[in-house]
Amino acid sequence: MAGSGRFEAKISGKGGHAAIPQQAIDPILAASNVIISLQHLVSREADPLDSQVVTIAKFQGGSAFNVIPDYVTIGGTFRAFSKQSFNQLRQRIEEVIVGQAAVHRCNATIDFLDEVKPSYPPTVNNGDLHEHFVNVAVNMLGINKVNSAVTPSMAAEDFSFYQEVMPGYWFWLGVKNASHKRLESLHSPYLEINEDGLPYGAALHASLASSYLLKHQQDVLGIERKYHDEL
Repeated sequence: MAGSGRFEAKISGKGGHAAIPQQAIDPILAASNVIISLQHLVSREADPLDSQVVTIAKFQGGSAFNVIPDYVTIGGTFRAFSKQSFNQLRQRIEEVIVGQAAVHRCNATIDFLDEVKPSYPPTVNNGDLHEHFVNVAVNMLGINKVNSAVTPSMAAEDFSFYQEVMPGYWFWLGVKNASHKRLESLHSPYLEINEDGLPYGAALHASLASSYLLKHQQDVLGIERKYHDEL
């Protein structure tokens, strides 16, 4: 899965009456051009073979039909599959927002919300653990029940923080309800899972752990001896 970050920007101008816009500095117009320019980061700056996403999902400004507000707040998410692309995207988002705001005589401040919720690194499965998973899952469930060639997703997962410090492996358990014509998102209030899949998931977790420990028993005993010696 992709690395994921969030941002919020405040674009400040000068409020005024909508009938005399020349006496105001319109932050709504500035924010609109900011949003258009941000889309060019993916369509014109990113390698087409290196998937990236910039989505503005928040736009707040003004409360009257005939008043230009003092400021506008926009916010969104950006995602990429590599740390290099992710960091480049973050840098360019800030540059574009500040630059486009200045074109329209506005000021802009950007908060990447690192103190509230740090950006997620990309979720990258370990190759050896992938081989281990496929062997165990196929032996347990059958080859027709295991899809080991899943297309990468622009979703993000904080499990990736574990993978920053140790080898890790993420897999999905199929719980589609056959009576539903479409599979709802995990974040949907209409999601209804097929609970018959849960025992298979529990058994698979147990099998993955036990077979891994048996396979690497000598390595585990060696580590235990090392810690006993230190004590």
